[in-house]
Amino acid sequence: MLMATASPHICLPLLTGQSPGPNFRSKSRQVRCSEERQALFNRIAPVYDNLNDLLSLGQHRIWKRMAVSWSGAKLGDHVLDVCCGSGDLAFLLSDKVGNNGKVVGLDFSKEQLTIASSRQNSKSKACYRNIKWVEGSAVDLPFPESYFDAVTIGYGLRNVIDKRRALEEVYRVLKPGSRVSVLDFNKSVNPFVTSIQELMIDYVVVPVANSYGLANEYIYLKDSIKEFLTGEELEKLALEVGFTAAKHYKIGGGLMGNLVSTR
Repeated sequence: MLMATASPHICLPLLTGQSPGPNFRSKSRQVRCSEERQALFNRIAPVYDNLNDLLSLGQHRIWKRMAVSWSGAKLGDHVLDVCCGSGDLAFLLSDKVGNNGKVVGLDFSKEQLTIASSRQNSKSKACYRNIKWVEGSAVDLPFPESYFDAVTIGYGLRNVIDKRRALEEVYRVLKPGSRVSVLDFNKSVNPFVTSIQELMIDYVVVPVANSYGLANEYIYLKDSIKEFLTGEELEKLALEVGFTAAKHYKIGGGLMGNLVSTR
């Protein structure tokens, strides 16, 4: 599960109304440029949801519900899902805030947003009509200060190049006392957990992605986890940014993690 991320170089139009294993290593290279990451997520968009279900055995849906619950979103709230991808967390947030609430899903991948909009149009719940999709940057959010009652980021912060800036932007647009919930892979300090993650990527994730013609795109996953922050480092960064409280929870047997920070 890569999940889409935001880039500092993307324009910000509001899309309202849119309703086998180790042998792959030799092809791996770092995907550092934000434009390259944007292209990557555009390429995987058509099969993204199917791959997430296959690779997590459906568990990602449980983790996403946990992340939304930790955000504290409630009826009538105005909430934001950063790096929204094809919209999973945005739809869950919409269920939480109801018909009188509003949800904004932001992503830098136009293809992912197109799929999110198509999913929105195919769903019949009235609350889903209040979701707006925005093409934009996680490090330059196009919203005023203290604007949202809750923010989520699902499998996105790991892929943002400037993570501090992204959290600073989330802090800026959150109302005082509100929370951000950040779900992602857990960069474990336990060598056993780390080895399990790497074996799963080499022998399960990449081969499955290869069957879709996307092996190179998913090789990037292991490097992105290595370059990510540990739970303790995420807590420290959130506090440095200005959040008054930060707690990182290990979930999925320690393979995943969720940072909850209060402004």
